[in-house]
Amino acid sequence: MATLTTQLCGWGRYPVHTCELERPDRYRDFHPGAVPAIARGRGRSYGDAALNQNGRVLLSERLNRFLAFDRERGVVRAEAGLTLEELLAVAIPRGWFPAVTPGTRYASLGGCVAADVHGKNHHRDGSFGDHVLGLELILADGNRLPCSPQEHPDAFWATIGGMGLTGLIGEVTLRLAPLESAHVVVQHRPARDLEQMFHLLEEPSFDDHYTVAWVDCLAAGRDLGRGIAMAGHHAAPDELPSALRAIPLEHRPQRRHSLPFDLPGRVLNPWTVRAFNALYYRRQGGKGRFLAGYESFFYPLDGLLHWNRMYGKRGFLQYQCAIPTAEAFQGIKALLERLAASRRPSFLAVLKRFGPQGRGLLSFPTAGYTLALDLPLRDPGVFALLDELDRTVLVHGGRVYLAKDARLSPAAFRAMYPRYPEWLEIKRALDPEGSFSSSLSRRLAMGEEE
Repeated sequence: MATLTTQLCGWGRYPVHTCELERPDRYRDFHPGAVPAIARGRGRSYGDAALNQNGRVLLSERLNRFLAFDRERGVVRAEAGLTLEELLAVAIPRGWFPAVTPGTRYASLGGCVAADVHGKNHHRDGSFGDHVLGLELILADGNRLPCSPQEHPDAFWATIGGMGLTGLIGEVTLRLAPLESAHVVVQHRPARDLEQMFHLLEEPSFDDHYTVAWVDCLAAGRDLGRGIAMAGHHAAPDELPSALRAIPLEHRPQRRHSLPFDLPGRVLNPWTVRAFNALYYRRQGGKGRFLAGYESFFYPLDGLLHWNRMYGKRGFLQYQCAIPTAEAFQGIKALLERLAASRRPSFLAVLKRFGPQGRGLLSFPTAGYTLALDLPLRDPGVFALLDELDRTVLVHGGRVYLAKDARLSPAAFRAMYPRYPEWLEIKRALDPEGSFSSSLSRRLAMGEEE
């Protein structure tokens, strides 16, 4: 198979590594070799999880076929390269929706499995892996291993959240959730500070099937943690206006725009972000209850193609952490205080409540709260800041999300993921020669015990 050696990056555009690309048309075209390989879907992980410096990257975009769809049960079987966008186009008209979806519809099924992605409903429905009924794992020797919670469960739970390092994910069998309409009933409520924000996210009368919050990271002092709590659920037919009740599964597609060039790095600075945050807080906080299309609620950033160009040519680092319930308020408060003091603007900051610990051995979610930040890569000082945030997260018993990481240390990784030794034992049994490797796995020394 022809290969192409080129420079490649994740969605954050940092780091940039030289990789040897292969684009197979069929899984049978995959031939393990001496060069370590990692699969890559549509490149929506932020750091180096789908990069392989001086190694092979297997592009799965042509491995995107539907294999079966049980319309009565809402069970789909497809190749791992199928994107959520492609799945939605088939599932929604038939009355089904992904039980869990991340914030972009351009992610592939294989990527969703490898990162065990979560959505706005983790506190109710868990993560993506909780709805995967089975996988086909293609091992380095070419053998295909069917695995599920019942069949080869060790391999299954090492692969869910395993960052593509146990083998090439082939087929995915996924259970969907029933859907009555393509619209969402949304409610926005402003929170004046972090204490009120936590209260809103835990208040039963406000909580809904999907709950999330936007946080103004430049707010400090008595305004620390102010933001907008957002809750929503799929609209029932009787919640739709009369014009939509006859066609509940139809919707007007989201208008998509594109950012055709890199913005100068100075555009996103404390003053411009502060002005945007103040405007957003006023406008979104006053919306109250309204009806929205599913695209604008679940995938707001997908409406601006190439939005990562906002951060300029240097790119940005996304930092997402989870902190257990007992420590969540104090931990998130400490992170926001340090971030506000740094005067490094996070253009986007999202706070969500997590349900139980993910069952994958390296799954990120843990019962508590998660905070996600976007930090422009303006100078090396951002790395020192994130090292400080790591220490705060560890003090409060938390962890960092590997799918969005580009600079975590091996020691911090091991402290954050206590089931790593279990995962490593299974990884070595499935891939004894270390044929599946990535820039992330080598940076974190994921083939080593200590």
